[in-house]
Amino acid sequence: MTARARVPASSSNLGSGFDCIGVAIDRWLVASVTCAAETRGGGGDITVRRHGRLTAVSVPADEDLLVRGFRAACAAARVPAPGGGAIIDAASDIPVGCGLGSSAAAIVAGVLLADAALELNLTRQQVVEIATSIEGHPDNVAPAVYGGAVLSVRTSTGGGLVSTSLNVAADIELLIAVPPFPSDTKAARALLPKTLPHADAVLAASRAAALVQGLATGDGAFLSAALDDVLHVPFRRARIPGYDAVVAAAQNAGAFGATLSGAGSAILAIAPRERSAAVGAAMIAAWREIRVEAELITCTSNVAGAAVIAATHDVRRTTHDSTVIKELL
Repeated sequence: MTARARVPASSSNLGSGFDCIGVAIDRWLVASVTCAAETRGGGGDITVRRHGRLTAVSVPADEDLLVRGFRAACAAARVPAPGGGAIIDAASDIPVGCGLGSSAAAIVAGVLLADAALELNLTRQQVVEIATSIEGHPDNVAPAVYGGAVLSVRTSTGGGLVSTSLNVAADIELLIAVPPFPSDTKAARALLPKTLPHADAVLAASRAAALVQGLATGDGAFLSAALDDVLHVPFRRARIPGYDAVVAAAQNAGAFGATLSGAGSAILAIAPRERSAAVGAAMIAAWREIRVEAELITCTSNVAGAAVIAATHDVRRTTHDSTVIKELL
């Protein structure tokens, strides 16, 4: 039983869309799994072989998000994990720990590998829900699964999760400047206050609505307001060296605004397409002024979602096909 899948990176929040809006980004994690045939005394261990940017990950296999996603899918479908064990090969060009959904991509890949290799017949919505149960929030998971920009909300406290694709105007572009240092997402979330004044909550709600409308129309006034978040960015920005300078540089070069990608360390700007090259160059230059060499990712909103590349259920096949992994590297 083998399967291969590819999952995109994602940028979440986009300013005021905290924990509910994200967009797929044109960077990819590609993974394949070979499940061994049932063997007497088999312990069902899953081995992970990491390539590309995933070599920065050093957790034990049982804590690896690919494995956790794989096992969570099995548990959700009430199907035991392969008794003979499995080998997962994974490669990625998604920066790790920089606010580009590397964790969500790994979890989604694990779920999809289990679904394809073990014929679990999961729906895309079930994939989102399983992955979100591990990730904690759907803002990276949903765009990784569906592609494009996605809004996800819970219908009630502890209730069902619903997701919908968002329209994004063709004449705007996303630019993400990624510094060579990560941000600790757990530490960044710990900085958030337990409560906010009612007036701030009202402002946050209006700016989240402005984000949806601004993305759909490309309206600069709405996008400028939406990217000026009040829920999380004010409490996290100081953790990112050069944040204020990079945001100011993007705005001065013609961006509607700029904000953290996820919890950082990457910074995302939204700009008119005709100003995108200047905005990207200004963001990189601003970081370079403080001796930080950042990487620029330019992205439209129509990046495809996760896909199963191939699957076979011939248990006689024991060699691991890593062709897709080699192609990515």
